[in-house]
Amino acid sequence: MSLFWATIEIAPVGIMNKNFLDDIVRAQKRGEPRGITAICSAHPWVLRTAMLQRRETLLIESTCNQVNQFGGYSGMTPADFVAYVRRLAGETGFPWERVMLGGDHLGPHVWQAEGAERAMAKAVEMVRAYVRAGYTKIHLDASMRLADDPPGPPAPEVIADRAAQMARAAEELAREPGRAGALRYVIGTEVPVPGGAQAAAGVEVTSVERGHESIEIHRQAFCRVGVAEAWERLIAVVVQPGVEFGDDFVLAYQSAKAQPLAAFIERAPGLVYEAHSTDYQTPAALRALVRDHFAILKVGPGLTFAYREALVALAMMEAELFPPRERSGLLETLEAAMLRHPEHWQKYYHGTPEEQAFKRRYSFSDRVRYYWAFPEVQAAVERLMRNLERKKPWPLTLISQFAPQAYEKIRAGALENSPQAVIRARVERVLEEYALAEGGGDAMWNAASPG
Repeated sequence: MSLFWATIEIAPVGIMNKNFLDDIVRAQKRGEPRGITAICSAHPWVLRTAMLQRRETLLIESTCNQVNQFGGYSGMTPADFVAYVRRLAGETGFPWERVMLGGDHLGPHVWQAEGAERAMAKAVEMVRAYVRAGYTKIHLDASMRLADDPPGPPAPEVIADRAAQMARAAEELAREPGRAGALRYVIGTEVPVPGGAQAAAGVEVTSVERGHESIEIHRQAFCRVGVAEAWERLIAVVVQPGVEFGDDFVLAYQSAKAQPLAAFIERAPGLVYEAHSTDYQTPAALRALVRDHFAILKVGPGLTFAYREALVALAMMEAELFPPRERSGLLETLEAAMLRHPEHWQKYYHGTPEEQAFKRRYSFSDRVRYYWAFPEVQAAVERLMRNLERKKPWPLTLISQFAPQAYEKIRAGALENSPQAVIRARVERVLEEYALAEGGGDAMWNAASPG
């Protein structure tokens, strides 16, 4: 199913002259706690809010199952996604040259049910499609078992060899005129489960020994396949700092447990850490992660969770303002869509029917994010917004009840009294927490959100 917000017109994609990730790494090596947020979302409200609020740089990423040469679950190829993001940048006035695009978990994950030869051929072609489209940050992840692999997780050498194959494919394209030196790589086998864990138990901080082994084995593999020059542009390693989230829990970052990792990467020239699953961490924890050299903070479900919170609040306000026959029925429509198409949540939400229903709406894993693109859901969202626009200005008492943070900004004159502004304010709050954690002069945001 293609995304409802993507009317794609393929546009030519230029390669950035300046790779601002290098600035982050250099600052870290000077002892400055600098970081950057990797926004792992295709949702238009998330991306538009980021573009409207952020003054400097944006790192936007897509995953291998979301965007690939066959369309992924978003219905977009890498070239489609680039054109989509570029269109949003044009609409919001965000400078395109300040956008960096990253490919997340690029590897054979989507094709795990196939044998290694077929799965890796598709993974290599996917990497080529990403690089050809203009992505410049490439996370290589071949940590998953394929159909004809021996039982158990693949050996570190197998993972590294497969990552090196994909790097070689990327480098072949990167040698084309105008692309030389543009790519930056991320590796790492200690990769958290995409979209959240099933349980809090079993999450352990990566040991220094495992981190060092992963780096060294990957280095040898890159040299073995003839892409030592690509290794020189490795900027980050994915390890597990002890952060995770699931349906109803968040494992908070504990800096003391990660100090051996922090000390190790300080001695590694040109390298920082990339932290996955940082969604729902406190602002203090995010700042601590950056201070401990987890300079790339990835966030995805936490942003669409904020969007869902805003839509639920708006639906509750609608129920107070309109009789049943006039309401959008958004929450009922969303639930019906999830029940008709359970493939996006059924493997993740367990328990009684009542427990599953609760998780479908409120889980931190936010599997509901896959359903906003459904035509009937989008139609209900549009009707909700039309209804609420008819009642402007809204009663402040309702906003105080269902959207208290937006209420405070409205009362302060920093936010328009409109449904669009309420949504933007909720998403903006999450992005602001990350911007403050990034440090430096780049983390500048508008005080008010335009309506």
